[in-house]
Amino acid sequence: MKLNLNIVPLSSWLNTGKEPLIISGPCSAETEEQLLATAHLLAATGKVSVLRAGIWKPRTRPGEFEGIGSIGLEWLKRAKEETGLPTAVEVATAKHVEEALAAGVDILWVGARSTANPFTVQEIADALKGVDIPVLVKNPINPDLALWIGALERINNAGITKIGAIHRGFSSYEKTSFRNEPMWDLAIQLKAIAPELPMINDPSHICGNRELIPYIAQKALDLDMQGLMIESHIDPSVAWTDAKQQLTPAALAELADKLTLRKADSDNPVFDDQLATLRTEIDKLDTLIIQKIGERMKIVEKIGTFKRDNNVTILQITRWDEIVEKRTAMASALKLDKDFTVKFLELVHNESIRKQNEIMNTKPSVEV
Repeated sequence: MKLNLNIVPLSSWLNTGKEPLIISGPCSAETEEQLLATAHLLAATGKVSVLRAGIWKPRTRPGEFEGIGSIGLEWLKRAKEETGLPTAVEVATAKHVEEALAAGVDILWVGARSTANPFTVQEIADALKGVDIPVLVKNPINPDLALWIGALERINNAGITKIGAIHRGFSSYEKTSFRNEPMWDLAIQLKAIAPELPMINDPSHICGNRELIPYIAQKALDLDMQGLMIESHIDPSVAWTDAKQQLTPAALAELADKLTLRKADSDNPVFDDQLATLRTEIDKLDTLIIQKIGERMKIVEKIGTFKRDNNVTILQITRWDEIVEKRTAMASALKLDKDFTVKFLELVHNESIRKQNEIMNTKPSVEV
């Protein structure tokens, strides 16, 4: 499957000559002084390509600071005039789009909460018809690739060809070190079906704290993402929103200096030959693994038939616990990650249950 989007290359609408591409600025525009001071410091680093700022900030609960509102667009306009940095803001309604365009904002982005609601995305798309402006679409809060794709399609169908995606992580019931789980596999799936789609990583919202940002930023670049959106504040300790995940401009510059940029392809024939040889070995092993899983499922079908004929339930927890315990111990000895092993076993187990369930609901053939 390939996603059919009408897209122009990122280099044709945002070619600043800086690598990696960094979009940065405060989570929220709080005061004119705060925004201008942060903007000047970011511009002085020479690392930032685009200045971002939150103007409208719908929060999870009412009563918290929800953005300075339209006046912040005038501050952003002045910051652009004084620093020369193009600007970017989040829009969540048609009115936001109209006001941002009137203020000369250069790039718009659709936030995670908006992406999750097709009605909201369509309202934004309708407001963008006939407009030539870059639009970035964040992944939805929940891990739903179809919603992300749908939002991109709606914006693209409105005639926006300067379009990109922002990977900002996903909400998860499981509590980990991250504010939002990266779930890299979903971002990789989107890149696989839309390889021409620019993808920006948002380590600030993935991490929720500044300490983890360097790790996520580097991993995103290693996965061939085109840039980073990182929140920066002149003094994060007094930020009105998301204080823990914002960097000072100086810390941002230090982070940028430490990032390693790697090429998507090699121009070394020796490297290419060696890589091709190793990939051939991988292909052989993958084929063998799939064959063995197929053989395993044949045995599962026999077990399903045996259980049906003897009126025994499909799921037997003690057996499943035994499998997990023994296989993870073996995987650990082979230096395989435990989480990966458990997820793999769960996938195989779920398919085994599905096959047995089919057999359970099929009447045995009667011999005559």
